Amino acid sequence: MALSPELTEWRRTRRAELLSRRMAVNAAQRTAWNTQTTDRLLQGFTVEHGLVVAAYWPFKGEFDPRFALHAWRACGARSALPVVVAKATPLQFRLWWPGVRTSAGVYGLPVPEGVDIVRPDVVLMPPVGFDAQGYRLGYGGGYYDRTLAALSPRPVKIGVGFELSRIETIQPQAHDIAMDYVVTQDGLWRVDAGTMTPAVGPIPLTRQT
Repeated sequence: MALSPELTEWRRTRRAELLSRRMAVNAAQRTAWNTQTTDRLLQGFTVEHGLVVAAYWPFKGEFDPRFALHAWRACGARSALPVVVAKATPLQFRLWWPGVRTSAGVYGLPVPEGVDIVRPDVVLMPPVGFDAQGYRLGYGGGYYDRTLAALSPRPVKIGVGFELSRIETIQPQAHDIAMDYVVTQDGLWRVDAGTMTPAVGPIPLTRQT
């Protein structure tokens, strides 16, 4: 996964710019965008009973997926959070729901304790940036690309974020894995053959066997 020094610096600069832009959004605007994006998710997808949806704990102004997870759990889905086990290794996913005992993990984010480790059917991923080909710019650790490459069958990959994170290109490399769908406050897109096209739901999300 080694990048050239030039690309490493370019991504570092873009990442810093995009994070600064996202963190500058005021609370009222973020709440409105979060509600709109949640609605897009719930209107855009239906979940099968027993489906495992892995999401994340919101960090640095990210879209908050917990409202969508709550609605999907009411429909019979299960939710999970990612856990960093060690540097440069795939993520582990542990079941989570409100009230589960947690400890502080990387960046102080909650890590579920005393619950099952699961293989997700769907992964909601927060992009620092995303491009017209459906590739995601993350925080630079490579955890999601490494994890997705190791999972078989591969889960449905849904990037969820805000329009201000959209850029022309992340300059994808061979190890970068494109998302299957992207959802923002403005719409739902399907990623296919290196392009993003508007999609109409509801799209069924089913268990990956």
